[in-house]
Amino acid sequence: MLSSPRGSKIAGTGHYCPERVLTNFDLEKMVDTTDEWIVTRSGVRERRIAAPEEATSDLALAACKEALASAGLGPEEIDGIIVGTVAGDMLFPATACLVQNRLGATKAAAFDLNAACSGFVFGVNAAHALISSGQMNRVLVVGVEVLSKLTDWKDRATCVLFGDGAGAVVLDACEPGQGILATYMKSDGSLADLLQLPAGGTRLPASAETIARGDHFIKMKGDGVFKYAVRAMEDATLHVLEQANLTVDDVDVFIPHQANIRIIDSVQSRLRLSAEKVVVNLDRFGNTSSATIPIAFDEVVKSGRVKSGDLVLFVAFGGGLTWGAVLFRYV
Repeated sequence: MLSSPRGSKIAGTGHYCPERVLTNFDLEKMVDTTDEWIVTRSGVRERRIAAPEEATSDLALAACKEALASAGLGPEEIDGIIVGTVAGDMLFPATACLVQNRLGATKAAAFDLNAACSGFVFGVNAAHALISSGQMNRVLVVGVEVLSKLTDWKDRATCVLFGDGAGAVVLDACEPGQGILATYMKSDGSLADLLQLPAGGTRLPASAETIARGDHFIKMKGDGVFKYAVRAMEDATLHVLEQANLTVDDVDVFIPHQANIRIIDSVQSRLRLSAEKVVVNLDRFGNTSSATIPIAFDEVVKSGRVKSGDLVLFVAFGGGLTWGAVLFRYV
């Protein structure tokens, strides 16, 4: 990361998850699975499911309002809105534009960013760059998904994993060397087939055939994802620490993407991180893709688990394949 005359810091946090809770015992009635199988394979015990009338922008809007209130800012004080999602309200316009309008952020430029489960981390990186360059002063970054509407509820390999939710942060300008210390982003498109939603774009437009094949649902090759996820998250973590001339021992709070407890445990083991530093809420929310990290961060902020001066590390991995990390001092 290049040096900059300005830095950026997280000034406010918020999250929103739908009211409906779908437990593993509920899933036992829907698909050939058991609570024990799900917990052993993934660590998930329950997840939140959006109501039929709830869309991605609805969840994002609620999280943004909470983040703005936390930062003590009004929507008119925001210069940009970045929404990380693979499940926008529609292909276009951007969900961020819908949020901007409903929020009343009349001065904000708004756009979506699709990096799958890495979307929030990529969004924070982009917002930091915009602030550091002087183009913007305050940016809302949102990770939000309504994956329940993209999930094949007959496929037990995927339907047990995912949930719906939104998390948001406000990034504000600050003195260089404060707030965000290092960022990292990486992609490998040669592995795109490991995690994808095949139809609905220009390659496979919606048709009777694509619908009959279930091509509008998430497809995942779990073993391949696991193998690359662990390596990639370790890689991203070590890169940002090296940039900042810090070590794993310096990290106070480690928030990984909440994809699977076995992935989290493997990353923790490879990095030799103490368990008390690692944040896990996967059991209660499942994998909400780009929303997992901001939801978890808002929870630790509100609970007091993260304190001013703590060194915090976000690390994510997602379809694309994409992975990245953000290292910052919480102020």
